Amino acid sequence: MFYWLMKYVVVGPIVKAIFRPWIVGRSNIPTEGAAILASNHLSVSDSVFLPLMIDRRMSFLAKSDYFTGKGVKGWATRMFMKGTGQIAIDRTGGKASEASLNTGLQVLGRGDLLGIYPEGTRSPDGKLYRGRTGIARMALEAHVPVVPVVMVDTDAVMPIGRTIPRVGRVGMVIGEPLDFSRFRGMESDRYVLRSVTDEIMVALQRLGEQRYDDVYASTVKDRTAAS
Repeated sequence: MFYWLMKYVVVGPIVKAIFRPWIVGRSNIPTEGAAILASNHLSVSDSVFLPLMIDRRMSFLAKSDYFTGKGVKGWATRMFMKGTGQIAIDRTGGKASEASLNTGLQVLGRGDLLGIYPEGTRSPDGKLYRGRTGIARMALEAHVPVVPVVMVDTDAVMPIGRTIPRVGRVGMVIGEPLDFSRFRGMESDRYVLRSVTDEIMVALQRLGEQRYDDVYASTVKDRTAAS
């Protein structure tokens, strides 16, 4: 009920009126059954615009920091994230990564849509970076299709470091679902996982025509911070 109120009564109408988001390829999203929506990641606002523009409920795995803020701002952020279908996860790696995988599989097990950013973090400069193989493992274990999604101009509206968005128009392009059923039962093969992940990233690059750099976005961020 809270999700419905936020999407259709509180947040949805306001966001659509201000930013006038557009969407192409909405029909490529399955009308029923579980699926992974694999999106490029330009802005924290990606997790807001996409769920508001599709007809089905979907959840994104969001870093736990968004749910642990203090004071009024922390409370408002927490309520907003919950109301737009975000699920808190620990992204520190190791056992936390395994827990995140299991959380995503639970969403898919319910027959819902799950949003994932294969790059693992926001692009620091608008390029598309190498995908992490967690998405491949999840798709193969859950036996679900992967729908490529390209977010457009969300980084212009809310770039990294900005807390209040600029007014501007954003969009999203939904590609045709990718079927990886030919790899069923091979979710433990790291070469298969890399192949599936790379296929997803190629689909994203072709769909959005972003410049691709075959390195992890987190590595680029670390290098920038070090220099």
